[in-house]
Amino acid sequence: MTKGVASTLALMLVALPAQVSAAEERAFDVPRGTLSASLPQLSRQAGVSISVADAALWQADVKPVKGRMGVEAAIKRMLSGTDARVVRVSPTSWRIERRPPPPRLVRRDPSPRVTPLPRARPPANDMVAAVGDEIIVTASKTDLPHSRFAGVATRLDGDDLAFGGERGMDSILSRVATISSTHLGSGRNKLFIRGIADSSFTGPTQATVGQYLGDIRLTYNAPDPDLRLYDIDSVEILEGPQGTLYGAGSLGGIIRSVPKAPDPREMKLQAIAGVSATQHGEPGGDIAGIVNLPIGDDGHALRLVGYMLTDGGYIDNPLLGRNDVNRVHVRGGRGSFRFEAGDNWTVDLGGVYQAITSEDAQYADKNAPPLTRNSLVEQNARARYGLGTIVVQKDWDGLHLQSSSAFVSHRLFERFDAGKPGEESRILDQSNRTRMFVNETRLSRPFVDGFGWVIGTSFVDNSTRQQREFAISSLRAVVPGVTNDIREVTGYVEGTIEIMPSLIASAGARISHARLGGEAEGVPFAVALAGRATTAHRTETDLLPSASLLATPFDNVRVYVRYQEGFRPGGLAVDGNFVRRFRNDQVRTWEGGLRFGEKGRTPFDANISLSHTRWRDIQADFIDANGFPTTANIGDGRITSLSGAIAFRPMASLSFDLGAVYNHSRVDELSAQILPVFTMAPARLGRIPNVASHAFRGSVTYVAPVGHDAELRFNGWANYVGPSRLGIGPVLGEGQGDYVDTGIALRLGTEHRGLSLTLTNLFDALGNRFALGTPFVEGGAGYITPLRPRTIRVAVDVSY
Repeated sequence: MTKGVASTLALMLVALPAQVSAAEERAFDVPRGTLSASLPQLSRQAGVSISVADAALWQADVKPVKGRMGVEAAIKRMLSGTDARVVRVSPTSWRIERRPPPPRLVRRDPSPRVTPLPRARPPANDMVAAVGDEIIVTASKTDLPHSRFAGVATRLDGDDLAFGGERGMDSILSRVATISSTHLGSGRNKLFIRGIADSSFTGPTQATVGQYLGDIRLTYNAPDPDLRLYDIDSVEILEGPQGTLYGAGSLGGIIRSVPKAPDPREMKLQAIAGVSATQHGEPGGDIAGIVNLPIGDDGHALRLVGYMLTDGGYIDNPLLGRNDVNRVHVRGGRGSFRFEAGDNWTVDLGGVYQAITSEDAQYADKNAPPLTRNSLVEQNARARYGLGTIVVQKDWDGLHLQSSSAFVSHRLFERFDAGKPGEESRILDQSNRTRMFVNETRLSRPFVDGFGWVIGTSFVDNSTRQQREFAISSLRAVVPGVTNDIREVTGYVEGTIEIMPSLIASAGARISHARLGGEAEGVPFAVALAGRATTAHRTETDLLPSASLLATPFDNVRVYVRYQEGFRPGGLAVDGNFVRRFRNDQVRTWEGGLRFGEKGRTPFDANISLSHTRWRDIQADFIDANGFPTTANIGDGRITSLSGAIAFRPMASLSFDLGAVYNHSRVDELSAQILPVFTMAPARLGRIPNVASHAFRGSVTYVAPVGHDAELRFNGWANYVGPSRLGIGPVLGEGQGDYVDTGIALRLGTEHRGLSLTLTNLFDALGNRFALGTPFVEGGAGYITPLRPRTIRVAVDVSY
């Protein structure tokens, strides 16, 4: 669970973490309404975290709050005249609960006084989420309560993700069965949700999953930057498509990480340090620091995060006489400054930088001794990611205005072994440089009194340049690369209305206009002089509608149906000495689902979802006839996905979570332009790659009080990833997956100090997470990417 009351209640907060004290005055403008409608507005205007401990209170009528006052005074004014009261549970959060009835005077007969026996101390309230608290889906952009959201939305608490050691995207993958990934290496992977996957390595195609830090888009057509999740409040996953609200590149859905905001109330310091030992490998370590600094007396604050990690290697390369060659170093930081400009205006300035250095590749030879690869090339990789942001917000008259802008610089260098067995070494160096500017401005009416809406615009300017060099001994030659540019302007609108108490409808649309251009890099002089097929420009316009219905036929039972579309714009890909255009692709998804109970509010909750997707003109990367990766529209396909999750809490200190997904996919008809490349039997061409046909996950969490203010927390998990195919084409048609990953984590300590122990891959399983060693060597069937061997980590954390 979490550290302390404030952290635990984050599972069911109605707003961002607290940012002001009770005494600090703020301007409020919250209209009269029900508690469920008014509380999110007050929480956001105050910048505090407020939970509700009794579900029946959500329907209580509350009074308006206007004027300048302290946070606690504002909550009390809103609750005046009701049978609810506010309780401050920590320096940074409040809880609304039912007011206890007045004591009754009862006449008793005189009796001898009996000294009561000492009572055992009850479990602390900060051990588990309090029943009755509601989860708000902030990624809906209208603060829609989860109970009124038609779709699959998963919220992961940031402290839960960090428990047992920060593992970046792997922490999310181990907790959500519907998310999958390639495993080329940290900072080089592609993410997939709900079986919508295109290829094994990053080409010029846009990602199928949108990744966000707060409301800032992190990537466009670059791999997952694998930002470390230190000091994160929560991670929200919306299964897709999410084209109406999030536009291009959200075919599978979106992953939104929400960092903890600067707190102007008090200074806070936190440090985490750990050491690890890997069986069959070398040791590693990690260290991180978090600082929160109030600036002045006007509500300004600065929050800084810094970290360094080293993952010890475990792959041996006898051909070079080296052991444990695949060591990985990560260093990075994040900063955010909050400026309270007055009159409910807030300005947040932020920055992120992260550097990942992989000393060698993560794969091994399939037919060699375990954890061994014979290669004449050190296949190192470097990823450098930088982000600068500015977010401006204002609340007034029940409306919320927000404008988010960011500039992204993302560089990735990769070295591949392109030699053949028995021949001298050959090297293929590939560099990708991405520059992106994004802005989204939106005006929303949070869901209040059964009605909410959002209208917004978005602008993206993205340029990606791919360069390649081929080397044999001391000779080097430039291999054609490509530059892709896109400018995209969009407008969108979505509204949600409660037609009747048991029926909610949503509808929206997004229109996008994109201008695409590009040119070949490093083509032969004669081809460049002729200008043939080395440049291309075009425009395209796409309309993405959406609609949903959610019904509540019985208490704690909800049924929904949803229709949504998504797309990715086209682009240019290298084809020999020329560039080739590929068209945009589009998905159309029908989804239906059933939910029982509410996460964090009932002892048992479950959900099941069935979706069917038609995917037109699938963009995918494959190996061409020359042995190089290229991109094309491979054909049309369809995907059926069935997923479900169950959570059970038999007692306040014990909880169980189970999740599963089944995917059935097929490429209906291959595109004529890639048929000459394929020599396999048709039966092996039909399955969409890189997504397991089925996957399961389970976890158990137990928390017990120790002494006066300490607790022992235990978490254990097991994940099974079923079989899948590597990719499209004869070289990439190999199998992978079909393995089990396990782990346990323990922490003993208080809110401010703790000692942790983590053990992963309990049975030291080998597995095969990814079958792509290097795409430039014939006989790709000889590669596996194993699980990290059994690893133990011991860590301490302190905060002041």
